[in-house]
Amino acid sequence: MSDLSQSPLPLSHLRVLDLSRVRAGPTCVKFFGDFGADVIKIERTDGGGDPMGDNRHSSDYVNAQRNKRGMTLDLKRPEGVAVLKELVKTADILVENFRPDVKFRLGIDYESLAAVNPRLIYTSISAFGESGPYRTRPGFDLIAQGMGGLMWLTGYEDRGPLRVGISPADLCAGIFAAMGTFIALVERERSGKGQWVQTNLLSSQIMMLDYQAMSWLMDGRIPQQRGNDHPQIVPTGVYQSLDGFFTLSTVGNDSYLRLCDALDAPELASDPRFADARLRERNRDAMNIAINAATIRRTSAEWVDILNRAGVPAGPIYKLDEMFEDPQVKESGIVQPIEHPELGEVKVLGQPITLSRTPAQFRRAPPALGEHTSQILAEAGFPAEAIAELAAAGVV
Repeated sequence: MSDLSQSPLPLSHLRVLDLSRVRAGPTCVKFFGDFGADVIKIERTDGGGDPMGDNRHSSDYVNAQRNKRGMTLDLKRPEGVAVLKELVKTADILVENFRPDVKFRLGIDYESLAAVNPRLIYTSISAFGESGPYRTRPGFDLIAQGMGGLMWLTGYEDRGPLRVGISPADLCAGIFAAMGTFIALVERERSGKGQWVQTNLLSSQIMMLDYQAMSWLMDGRIPQQRGNDHPQIVPTGVYQSLDGFFTLSTVGNDSYLRLCDALDAPELASDPRFADARLRERNRDAMNIAINAATIRRTSAEWVDILNRAGVPAGPIYKLDEMFEDPQVKESGIVQPIEHPELGEVKVLGQPITLSRTPAQFRRAPPALGEHTSQILAEAGFPAEAIAELAAAGVV
């Protein structure tokens, strides 16, 4: 068995077959690997098909692919599919993000694999969903940002749509996929049966619009780009200081009055244009000009201190090097070391989830291509001669 079989980690009893690539799938699988599951990364025999895998020593790849064992398998050949079905017999979860038509063409769709193991949780992440007119379209995060409404909401009205600086559709789809898989695992405890879990980049992106989407669905209002301003809560946004910029946020009249007091600007509290939330939203431009006139007098660090002591949420705007030096970020444990056989000790992003008894562990750097193929096949019951034959034939 794997070296996790006696692990006290909470998911050490689970085995995950990871057929996913790029970002959404690995984001899902990280939750399982970090909390102890035996994750088996299955790749093409030539190592291709995943642009992130072009540089297996890149920071992005190391962070995405940690805590896995690795094997190669040619799923375009019947012998490779037969090997996968043997692995499925002892698997709890399979995660894939092929285009919907590909898995059916290969014969590794949910129904085919559930026939081998009815307890299997089969998790699919696609660009647009498993049905509908766009099901076979290729799609990446940027496409989902545009189609999912996010780019229309991001930036300034006079400058056109703007891409968000991370990959939110990928990341949210991965998180939702993990959540759906955990729900299916809990349900399996009652029914004894697996099921097909599905999510996609487009739906995940739309879900994350939250109150912005509801502005249209219930209120019939199409939200517009607001730059750094909150679309509804004013004042909330980015303000200028003596040495740069900082953020602040108010909710409700009490919070707004505390802000006026902290800014030493009683005229803002008495100005009839800003008397309530609706008026402040209507007159947001005048309000922002007035606040900036007050905040320009002190540094960002001074305002962050003054406002937080006054009970008004405020914070700095960090570059990434500054962010990782913040004492609260250090305290959070979001950065974790991992030992890489070639790079030495490197730092990766940890988990934002803390468990008091069984926290996540960062045990293993990404595997080399096919590093654990023989070990995994032996655990699945393949004799050494059969493994050698599969390797000689290029199946693994």
